[in-house]
Amino acid sequence: MIETKNKQLEEQIVKVLHANQVCSFATVDNGKPKVRYMALFHDGLTINLAANKKTDKVDELKDNPHVHILVGYDGKTSSEILQIQATATITANNALREKLWNDSMKQWFNGPHDPNYVVLEITPTYIEYMNGNSEPQVWTK
Repeated sequence: MIETKNKQLEEQIVKVLHANQVCSFATVDNGKPKVRYMALFHDGLTINLAANKKTDKVDELKDNPHVHILVGYDGKTSSEILQIQATATITANNALREKLWNDSMKQWFNGPHDPNYVVLEITPTYIEYMNGNSEPQVWTK
């Protein structure tokens, strides 16, 4: 495994994030992992996930903010895959909720100012980038 912080690796990671609209999102519930699929938004290496504040995942983050995200597997040997270890914070920041809002969210929320609509701000601390059979590269904060 190659550990690096170079700009080229960051750019490749952002490219993978940009190419994927869904991720696997894992929290910890009573000491055990719990995984679900979620819509993926990002700004550079910062990942944002829309959530209902009344869900288990939000409760789990209040107890343990450490999360794991898997991005990019499409079943092909050349898949670019990200394994992301991170911490999550829960925010109801109106500017961020408005920025992420799209019409597909109407099935869960009454608009960008719905009091149950929160954003999970994910700050990576470790990202493993894999591309096919090549040696994984590691980005760390």
